[in-house]
Amino acid sequence: LQSNGCCIGPGFTEENREPEEETIIKIAGNSYLVSPNLPDFHSCSPGWSSAFYGAECFDSEVHSYMKTLGKQKSSESQNIDAKKVELEQLLMMETKNYRKTIKFYQKLLQKERRSKGPETKSMLPKLRGQLEEMKSKVQFLELVMKYIMYAEQWGVESCVLPTVIHNGRTDTMDVAPTDELSLLLYYNTEKHQCNNQNGVRVLQAGTPLGLMAYLYSRNAFLEGYVQQFLYTFRYFCTQEEFLQFLLDRISSTLSSASLDPSTSLTKICNRSFYILQAWIEDCYSVDFATNTDLLCTLKEFISTKVAPLNGYGERLLSLLEDASARKSGSAHQCSSMDKCEEEGEEDRKTLRSLCKKLSEDVSRKASLRIFFLQNFNWKLSKGMGPIAQYQRERLRTISSVLPKPCYNSFTEEFPVSFGKADEVGPYLLIDYSAQQLCCQLTLLQQEVFHKCHPVHFLNSRALGVKDKCVAVQKAVSTEAVSLKVCNLFLSKCIQDQYLLQLLRNADSISTWVAAEIVTCHTSKLQVSLLSKFLLIAKCCYEQRNFATAMQILAGLENLIVRQLPAWKILPAKVAEIMEELKAVEVFLKSDSLCLMEGERFKTLPTIPSAHVLAMHVQQLETGGFTMTNGAHKWTKLRNIAKVVSQVHAFQENPYTYTPDFKVQSYLRQRITRFKDADISALAADNCANFHQIPAEKHSRKIQDTLRRMKATFQ
Repeated sequence: LQSNGCCIGPGFTEENREPEEETIIKIAGNSYLVSPNLPDFHSCSPGWSSAFYGAECFDSEVHSYMKTLGKQKSSESQNIDAKKVELEQLLMMETKNYRKTIKFYQKLLQKERRSKGPETKSMLPKLRGQLEEMKSKVQFLELVMKYIMYAEQWGVESCVLPTVIHNGRTDTMDVAPTDELSLLLYYNTEKHQCNNQNGVRVLQAGTPLGLMAYLYSRNAFLEGYVQQFLYTFRYFCTQEEFLQFLLDRISSTLSSASLDPSTSLTKICNRSFYILQAWIEDCYSVDFATNTDLLCTLKEFISTKVAPLNGYGERLLSLLEDASARKSGSAHQCSSMDKCEEEGEEDRKTLRSLCKKLSEDVSRKASLRIFFLQNFNWKLSKGMGPIAQYQRERLRTISSVLPKPCYNSFTEEFPVSFGKADEVGPYLLIDYSAQQLCCQLTLLQQEVFHKCHPVHFLNSRALGVKDKCVAVQKAVSTEAVSLKVCNLFLSKCIQDQYLLQLLRNADSISTWVAAEIVTCHTSKLQVSLLSKFLLIAKCCYEQRNFATAMQILAGLENLIVRQLPAWKILPAKVAEIMEELKAVEVFLKSDSLCLMEGERFKTLPTIPSAHVLAMHVQQLETGGFTMTNGAHKWTKLRNIAKVVSQVHAFQENPYTYTPDFKVQSYLRQRITRFKDADISALAADNCANFHQIPAEKHSRKIQDTLRRMKATFQ
């Protein structure tokens, strides 16, 4: 399937900018801004791999490579600054070569498509192999850079953590001296895989203050703790409390921090900046974009207290502006949908007026149909012929039970096709192959999936998400008292509700599938659509688009759809796909990390089922979060962070199919048209949905009934 699209390869981002411009390079799931003004300003977000793999993220190869850096001769001593300078130079050279090779590959790809040189076909596979090697090398060097930044710099020993707390304390609570054991609870393990130490201490639980202080531990980044904390801290503290904790540490150490990296104050100050930057990079959309007060507090603090004393303040402000621009760009894209709906309504009125004038006789109807086919290239089945008059009347009857449709931005390019989707009906689905429809449905699903964040899947019970997707909309209107009982976040913690949008989108697709089938006017057409949807679902799960596959399965398992007579005449091979889909559903529900097994998820695009993932997280959230002494169970929070981290892992490898905007526009319109439809009302208006009894058999049954009734009176 991927050969049908413009596929450069997994992780090969297109580079169309000039060399002197700032360039975005995607490496290991993170986008890094390469700017000539800030050559040493690297991303601080550890990434999903840190939360998923933990200490195993940095393997023995990284440790071995670290020993070779910073010295030209075996007799020379290692120096962290020398390591960093050498690594930055290597990373800059490899990144530059990688970017140039991508541009060269794109030129060859275009040349091969234009058939202007058969020799390019033999060069492309070799060049692709080189790109894979260069990409792996850049990712490895970036991993080593993270190791230097996180392990070698700005971390303190665990015994210094009480000092971290007291340095930033501005209130009068808990003024008694505190030690590490009163803040954090550990358990000992055997020999660790990444070092030769025995009896490594692993964090088991801690107080909210202790868990925040552990961010400053020397091994916090290496263990994956920082990324896991950013995913899960809302269970035990609010965003305001976490921000205030960081700002207090910066305030108390910024003025007295020296240039000597060995002093505790300097380490605390710089680690605070690193954690703050990682928080902004990874969670801006779920924490700062939804809380203007939090964002204003941070900007004011940086502008007034950090920027005058430290150059890092300007970098943080620039980072906030970039994140805000990206978020506002997405918001502007969403707001344009409403404007397009109004334009679409005017287009529909114009089209209806035109149809009324041109539909006075049969000849004008035929002319209108020919006009549409010639100008918009709608692919209709050859044997379909003109739509019969009784079918047109039936469309009006069905429209009476459907909600008023609204359309999105994709229809801007095809204003006249608003009415055309209703005119063509389901025939366009039959005309296109299952693979073509699978590609376009996958791209539509990818749009909504790439806007979600791992945090969106936390605390879903408070949003009313239950074991059945149909309960989502009803649960939104429940009383506030029930929400407080289910809420696992702190009461003042603001939660983004994008998960509900994901689930409603899934429900809309399932309803659309069921509606398309029950509105077919013949059993033959129903069999064709059932076969097409089953083949699309099979194609989707084979391409690891499990979201759309499960949505189609839910539509096919609708109670009314399952009772249709068309199932009895469905080909046996096609009917077997239904059992395959059910087996896939059981597989997805069996293990929360089943899609992360092996290495396929690193190279193949994947879209998980949002509802199944939310249910897995809910299962992990079951039970208490605190121990008898009030400490929060970090082992439980770590497992939750590991499960939700797969969201970012899957977003790292997008699908690269070529979008067909006409097909996508048609699909969006049909989905929007049926998303709130009453399937039972639609099915009742169609005689093809009922088992037909032959007339002779029916009259014989009536005669037998009358004969039995007559016998009872004799």
